[in-house]
Amino acid sequence: MKYSTKVSDAVHIMAFIVLNPADSLSSSRIAESVKTNPGYVRQIMSSLRNNKLLTSVKGHPKPSLTKSPSEITLLDIYRAVEGEKPLLHLDTHTNPECGVGVHIQLALRDYFDQVQEQAEQEMKQITLQNILDRYQEKIAELKKERL
Repeated sequence: MKYSTKVSDAVHIMAFIVLNPADSLSSSRIAESVKTNPGYVRQIMSSLRNNKLLTSVKGHPKPSLTKSPSEITLLDIYRAVEGEKPLLHLDTHTNPECGVGVHIQLALRDYFDQVQEQAEQEMKQITLQNILDRYQEKIAELKKERL
């Protein structure tokens, strides 16, 4: 089963924009960093634009954030690229003739909802700035290790 990397890629794109303010940032250039294709980058950027987190003009490779990184939460980014998709998914294809198959999914739903709520509360507390700060910490740690 394939899992989505849209949130991770959206954060990567936004961080790349913040960290390269003077550069020409075409979707091709950003795609090289994400190691994907430019069409996928444009799709993610379109979702971010539609959710008012990013601004860009077609033909001008200078995208920018609409807010400061400290005002953009991980939940904002998640909602922009994943919508209302839950983090955990019930298996809706279990055997309806099996008592366990039917009822275990009903029992799990309450817990999955609880996990979703807790995850969203945590994601509201994490900003793009927090992620950028951690990025800088990781770079500093690597430099220390190389000395």
